[in-house]
Amino acid sequence: MITLTKLNDEQFVLNAELIKTVEKTPDTVITLTTGNKYIVKESVEKVVDEVISYKKEIFSQLIK
Repeated sequence: MITLTKLNDEQFVLNAELIKTVEKTPDTVITLTTGNKYIVKESVEKVVDEVISYKKEIFSQLIK
């Protein structure tokens, strides 16, 4: 799960496993495998970094 910010400054937690695409249009638009779309304040690069950090945390627990 990653924490992101909507354009109205409301924070929410998103299941990173459901992310299908992240686009800059110029806002950052996240499309999920469910078809839902979210527009967030974070840059595409920040979203990618958050997903990578999340995945590292999950996989590091599996190899212990």
